[in-house]
Amino acid sequence: MNSRQQEPDERGSSRSEAVEIRAARPSDAESIALIANLPGFRAGTLRLPFQSIEQTREWLEKPAPDATNLVAVVAGQVVGNAGLRRHSGRQVHTGHLGMGVHDEFVGCGIGSKLLAALIDTADNWLAIKRLELTVYVDNKSAIGLYEKFGFETEGRLKAFAFRNGEYVDAFTMARIRM
Repeated sequence: MNSRQQEPDERGSSRSEAVEIRAARPSDAESIALIANLPGFRAGTLRLPFQSIEQTREWLEKPAPDATNLVAVVAGQVVGNAGLRRHSGRQVHTGHLGMGVHDEFVGCGIGSKLLAALIDTADNWLAIKRLELTVYVDNKSAIGLYEKFGFETEGRLKAFAFRNGEYVDAFTMARIRM
């Protein structure tokens, strides 16, 4: 199997299509809004239900300063997105990241490819020393992914967010390049 193919996922389906990681663009708004409204994707983020295409397009047309926004594409379909935002001032050496994968593509290596691209950007292009993120304590697959890439849990944020009718905790994690 070449490096652009993927092994069958736990559901037994094969996703052997090449995964393209590229910069997000305004024309991706409809696809990103669609996956952001999926229940599994939304459960792992701070997004509210019913994110509109217009809100997403505005975010893509006016990105935050020092932001890197990526999408993962398989067979022409956006199946994940990720972002890195560099902090400023006395924290210019730090950045915060977030990401999510289409519900039907979880467990297919998409998150690994997105995270690897963000880390490469942080390490080799932005000289970011400290990468930070928050992740819900019940998101075991995401925690495992982050640990695989060298992130360590630094603390637990109690009642971090209100999700699906209840308060949920999150871990704060970081990866520090020495």
